[in-house]
Amino acid sequence: MNIEMVRLTDEYREQLFEMLTEWKKDIVENHADMSPWKIWANDFHDFDRYLNDLDTKDGAENGWVPDTTLFCLDKDRNIFVGAVNIRHRLNEELLKTGGHIGDGVRPSERKKGYATAMIALALGECKKLGISRVLMCCDKDNAGSVRSIIKNGGVLENEVEGNGHIVQRYWIQNGK
Repeated sequence: MNIEMVRLTDEYREQLFEMLTEWKKDIVENHADMSPWKIWANDFHDFDRYLNDLDTKDGAENGWVPDTTLFCLDKDRNIFVGAVNIRHRLNEELLKTGGHIGDGVRPSERKKGYATAMIALALGECKKLGISRVLMCCDKDNAGSVRSIIKNGGVLENEVEGNGHIVQRYWIQNGK
């Protein structure tokens, strides 16, 4: 697996369109998960606006916190295989059911180990931001996410109800 997390630039427009077109079809046909939600916040077809609005710089408006969205590039195939959204700090809602990292893998690349690898890379980004204790949350019935979080050192703290689902909250010690 030869991957890296990259910020979206015009250079990756084609990779973004290809991945999100595939993913959107899966969402419509299978009611699939839309995590990380941030990659769906705007219409990717308006690329300039999408790129401009991808990261939240100032979280004062609408309860948002500063965040960074990164895409997982498979360097051997030059395709995006997934994305992560890293919240720089937690508000009340994120502390309950969102966490610091939201991640997702495109449908055709699932069950190949990308989620585990992406979380490891996202933890490195969290470390750069000074986040030494990282919260990750997932639906209790999402066995793949549970495995990926635990493989990265996640320790279950508790379960809470969120949006009609049982959400598990895991903490990862991320060093200093």
